[in-house]
Amino acid sequence: FAGVVYNYDQEGVHRAGSGWEQCISIPLVQPGMWELLQHWDSLLEEFSLEEAWLPNRYEEQQHNCFTFALAFVNRVRQGRGQELLSKAQFTESFLLPHTREASRYLTVHQQLAHTDVYIVPLAEQEQDS
Repeated sequence: FAGVVYNYDQEGVHRAGSGWEQCISIPLVQPGMWELLQHWDSLLEEFSLEEAWLPNRYEEQQHNCFTFALAFVNRVRQGRGQELLSKAQFTESFLLPHTREASRYLTVHQQLAHTDVYIVPLAEQEQDS
């Protein structure tokens, strides 16, 4: 994927086009929500400029990057007339399923990396069956 990652820390909101190659991308927008995708970037930019995300407002435990992400998701949900998510709901619904999947993938990758296994790509006709 190409794009910009917004993150919030003690220095405020940052926008980065690189340096996040090892992160997990979690899809938040359902496939049929094309109109929301069209406005996503401008909504996020507008949101990131709010006073709540100034550097002096940062607090490591209670007002951090997780808070930033959840508050943005809830702003979008509110605008669509959806119920707001608690920290626990956000974690359970969006974060845990993807981190579990990544953990399983990394475990398999590590096991394969330490064994004498050679992976051969399937021929095109075998992939189609």
